Amino acid sequence: MTHTGGFQDDDFWIEFHDFLFSEQRYTQAEELLDSSPLLSFAPGARILDLCCGPGVFTVPLARRGFDVTGVDRSPAMLERARKRAADAGAAPAYVRADMREYAQPGAFDVVLNMFTSFGYFEDPADNSRALRTMHDSLVPGGTVLLDMAGKELLARKVVPPKVVQRGDDLLVQTDTVLDDWARLRSDWVLVRGDRVTRTSLVWFVYSAVELRRMVEDAGFADVEVFGGFDGRPYDHDAERLVVRAVRGE
Repeated sequence: MTHTGGFQDDDFWIEFHDFLFSEQRYTQAEELLDSSPLLSFAPGARILDLCCGPGVFTVPLARRGFDVTGVDRSPAMLERARKRAADAGAAPAYVRADMREYAQPGAFDVVLNMFTSFGYFEDPADNSRALRTMHDSLVPGGTVLLDMAGKELLARKVVPPKVVQRGDDLLVQTDTVLDDWARLRSDWVLVRGDRVTRTSLVWFVYSAVELRRMVEDAGFADVEVFGGFDGRPYDHDAERLVVRAVRGE
């Protein structure tokens, strides 16, 4: 079986869910919300979790008393998110929408975009458009937080195929640099018993300098770049590329 729609294909999210969203990832989200200075928000803040997936951050944010809205284009992921929220006794709002089009002018104090959920549109203009909708959805003085694997980090990690096993399932991931490091293609092969599923994802990858420029072009100010959720510098010890910026008055 081959999935050709990539991140836009709901079957992809269903088939690869266990590898994309392990229980460890949910635990990590809880730990980050308890410890990260970048994820410390004012009590009752209105937070947009854009590309929320199955509610990895949406649910624990709601349980902490924030007014949270999770937005995703995948019905399967939203179904899982709603179930997880119900099981946790949390009540975030969930909306099925495209991140390029979901804009609620001045409705949020914080916009989060986590786990490298940016850069997947084929037309670069669409990725810039998504940043503008984030900007427009914030109140003046509101904050956006983008979390991704930066180009500098990926350059250290694009190696021969990576093999991940979960129970009896096996995932083989092969990454290929495209267009002089403008994009990356990731080919996945999932083996479940006698069943083999293949898919490919292609997305734009950004250096800190490139992402800063895009964020500024979208209208944000006070752009800061970090190498992790602990607020470390974006240098040779960086674990993630995290950008925080503010919508101007």
